[in-house]
Amino acid sequence: MKRLHLLLTIVTLLAAFTVGCGDDKSNSRLRIVHDSPDAPNVDVVVNGDTVATNVPYKAASPYLPVRSGATEIKVRPTGTTTDVIDAKITAAEKTDYTVLATNLVASIEPLVLTDDNTPPASGKVKVRLVHGAPSAPPVDIYVTAPGADINAATPTLTNVPFKAASAYLSVDAGSYQVRVTPTGTKIVVIDSGTLALTAGQIRTAVAVDNTGGGAPFSAIVLSDLN
Repeated sequence: MKRLHLLLTIVTLLAAFTVGCGDDKSNSRLRIVHDSPDAPNVDVVVNGDTVATNVPYKAASPYLPVRSGATEIKVRPTGTTTDVIDAKITAAEKTDYTVLATNLVASIEPLVLTDDNTPPASGKVKVRLVHGAPSAPPVDIYVTAPGADINAATPTLTNVPFKAASAYLSVDAGSYQVRVTPTGTKIVVIDSGTLALTAGQIRTAVAVDNTGGGAPFSAIVLSDLN
């Protein structure tokens, strides 16, 4: 009897962890990112199940399986039942999503991105760039070899506004440096340093405010695949 009780407990815990996904192979996946610089730590509830607790600023969950179809995402300050985000999305079959709780807390809102985790071509890497810093103006983004002089370079992306996400850039595996400047200037406000990218990887880089809001700005890099 004790063994049966233990087995039932394990099954219940696994059901909660998978957010009600069951064995349906059409399931989607969902990743949550805390991108509100002056918000407290938060709890995340998906379809009525608490999937993450006490999440700090700049932290991201792993991909969580959810059933395709109507999906409700709630974000609330840790330990409360007050929802600061209550977003509803329709998750397509076998599709991955990243949802950022973004903007300053007075205007906190969801930014829903559809991810493309199809493996890159042989020898390639896929990189997506997201402007998630609410206190920063529109920006230019330079993706170069490490140490390259950007003064004579053309931006890889230009005039990128807050909440915009690039398409996936397919680049050769190797080392890169990503620098972000206010549009039309060469004043670097975010410098990734050297990023070593291995063939087959997919990465999403998100520009973010300093904790509490404002400069200095930085970036977080999410591992989408490999």
